[in-house]
Amino acid sequence: MKAYFITGTDTGVGKTLVAGAIAAALAARGLSVGVLKPCESGCSEKNGELVPEDALFLRDMAACDDSLDEICPYRLRTALAPGVAAQREGIVIDPARIEALFAAACRRHDIVLVEGAGGLLVPVTDRLLTIDLVRLLALPLIIVGRLSLGTINHTLLTVREAQRAGLVIAGIILSQTSQVHGLAEQTNPEVLCRFTDVPLLGIMPFVPESDRRDRATLARLAESRLTMSLL
Repeated sequence: MKAYFITGTDTGVGKTLVAGAIAAALAARGLSVGVLKPCESGCSEKNGELVPEDALFLRDMAACDDSLDEICPYRLRTALAPGVAAQREGIVIDPARIEALFAAACRRHDIVLVEGAGGLLVPVTDRLLTIDLVRLLALPLIIVGRLSLGTINHTLLTVREAQRAGLVIAGIILSQTSQVHGLAEQTNPEVLCRFTDVPLLGIMPFVPESDRRDRATLARLAESRLTMSLL
């Protein structure tokens, strides 16, 4: 059984789309794929319940029939870091519950993908950062960075902090979040490879809104654009 923790260099870097594409590709290979989004903030309310859109997307892409309570135990209304939102909403996030749900997912599936919120130093509780949760679950990291100006700094900072914490990094994936493809986008991959020995697993191209929930399209992109053999 394999498992990975997927983190981002920032918010809005395409982490959920990349995680969904990987899940779709693995499911298309015939694997049983489990997904876990321990905390999701900024959830909208429908029929009196908070709906975690990212968790629903991951479950759909993985073709997984686990319940939302098993996939996303902490759903928060406020669009803030989970630890901050939970404190404001009077919710206590229990890392032991997350650990138990992860262990159960590992028993049910061939591979489990855990997606964090934002980056490694985002608070999960008032005393626990995402990086501490990664250590608790003892998972290798997949780091998703935005293919754009600024990503060299953000990605290298994330890599160095993860290495300083003794985490294993499976690789980096750059995500093209806009259709702009200038000099920064052209040079980012080579420069990152020059300054770190962490493998670049590929570049996720820009995906139009109309294709972002198409499991077959995302699976095909992951297989053709990412080095899936390393996962």
